Amino acid sequence: MAPIEERALTFKVLKAAIQALGSVAPRNMEILLHDLDHPEHSVVSIVNGHISGRVIGSPILAAPEQDQGFKALMHASHAQRGADPVVLPDYPTSVKGRTLRSATAILRDSSGHPFASLCVNTDLSDLNAAMDFLRQLQPLGAEPPEAIVEEPADMALLMAEIIEHALQRTGHGRMNKQAKVEAVRVMQERGLFIVKGGVEKAATALGVTRYTIYNYLEQLRGANR
Repeated sequence: MAPIEERALTFKVLKAAIQALGSVAPRNMEILLHDLDHPEHSVVSIVNGHISGRVIGSPILAAPEQDQGFKALMHASHAQRGADPVVLPDYPTSVKGRTLRSATAILRDSSGHPFASLCVNTDLSDLNAAMDFLRQLQPLGAEPPEAIVEEPADMALLMAEIIEHALQRTGHGRMNKQAKVEAVRVMQERGLFIVKGGVEKAATALGVTRYTIYNYLEQLRGANR
């Protein structure tokens, strides 16, 4: 089977699995599937999107903060050979001030290309836990309140926020090379460089060329190895 057929079959199976899981998943658990080949509108299946405000078609950069799934993606792309999935179980993230427990699986085809990301995010905030408990007291057959889902965030705004966050962590103004490499590391962890135009925007913000950004990324991969 050709890699493109493998990817199509995998998406078909996972979408059906998410639909089944969504019928029994508690309302504080978000399950979603990303198409990594289309990061600008990567979400292709989602359950309980009210937790992060994402819908089908949302960009990959609209992920929870401190999402280590991007680290797994970089690892699958550059550091680990073969076609085995890369799994990050049970790690903390946050969204809009709420603490989540998350898990990510990066799936690869037979050529080793990472093409899909299956993510689970569970909202552990006390308020949502209390709301979930109260919902259990509803009479059978009662319709749950319709979730208010926010519009997906604008890609340019998300990229700008990631860059601004990296600059705040490493210092504005005249930055030395070490500070710039650290800023690139923060941007990489937030997934900026898997989105079209991310390298160019980072280069403009740091006052360097796009080739310098590539050199910094290669330096970071070498340090990780």
